[in-house]
Amino acid sequence: MEWRDSFLDLALIPLSLLLPMAYHVWLWREIRLRPLRTAAGINAAARRLWAAGMMKDNAKNAVTVVQSVRNVIMGSTLMATTAILFCTGIAAVLSSTYTVKKPLSDTVFGAHGEYMMALKYVALLLAFLFAFLCHSLAICFLNQASFLINTSGCLIADSSGSGEGGDLIGLPSARDYIGEVLERGFTLNLVGNRLFYAGVPLLLWIFGPLLAFLSSLVMIPILYNLDVVDLKGHSGCVNAKSAEMSNGSGCAHAV
Repeated sequence: MEWRDSFLDLALIPLSLLLPMAYHVWLWREIRLRPLRTAAGINAAARRLWAAGMMKDNAKNAVTVVQSVRNVIMGSTLMATTAILFCTGIAAVLSSTYTVKKPLSDTVFGAHGEYMMALKYVALLLAFLFAFLCHSLAICFLNQASFLINTSGCLIADSSGSGEGGDLIGLPSARDYIGEVLERGFTLNLVGNRLFYAGVPLLLWIFGPLLAFLSSLVMIPILYNLDVVDLKGHSGCVNAKSAEMSNGSGCAHAV
């Protein structure tokens, strides 16, 4: 009887996890092959240009750099705080003697035994913990990028120095390193947001696998409209010549 109650969970929950994973694998492939067709690729290229522009005249743009990076850090801080609050609430439910499954036993489709309820809460806890970890790391990288951009005038040599684009002490390319640190921060911020979104189906799983599966189906077209940019007459690919020119001007690849 218990196996029969778990049939919906065994069938729908793996699908609820595999569909978003397959979508994000496809999105990663699109970002690598056709970055200008995705919002992440366009934003990454714009950030590279922005960082290069801020480093050219850093004496005037130092305050702008701090304010711009601070806005992103505030968003990551809010998401990290929300994620850890969810983790605290879930931990309080797990350690409580009150069995929350009793009011739901007659309304939930699927398994709602002790083991299954513990699995639901642990999966939800792990999702929010990893989201908190990603946002915390994003804050560290963004703070580091802010310091590097504002000290780029001292760290990057003049055009008469050893490097054509300027060298960082002990590092081969200062501009590429600063851009990479900035991009890591934004990438971790994006991953943390997507892990936070993944907690929605897991949260609805408490009320049954059917709601979790339906929420995953609804979330994919919403994310598609947010991630894919429809540029008519442009394939989104970056040819070798344009990529080489962009590298020479301080704007590297989109990812």
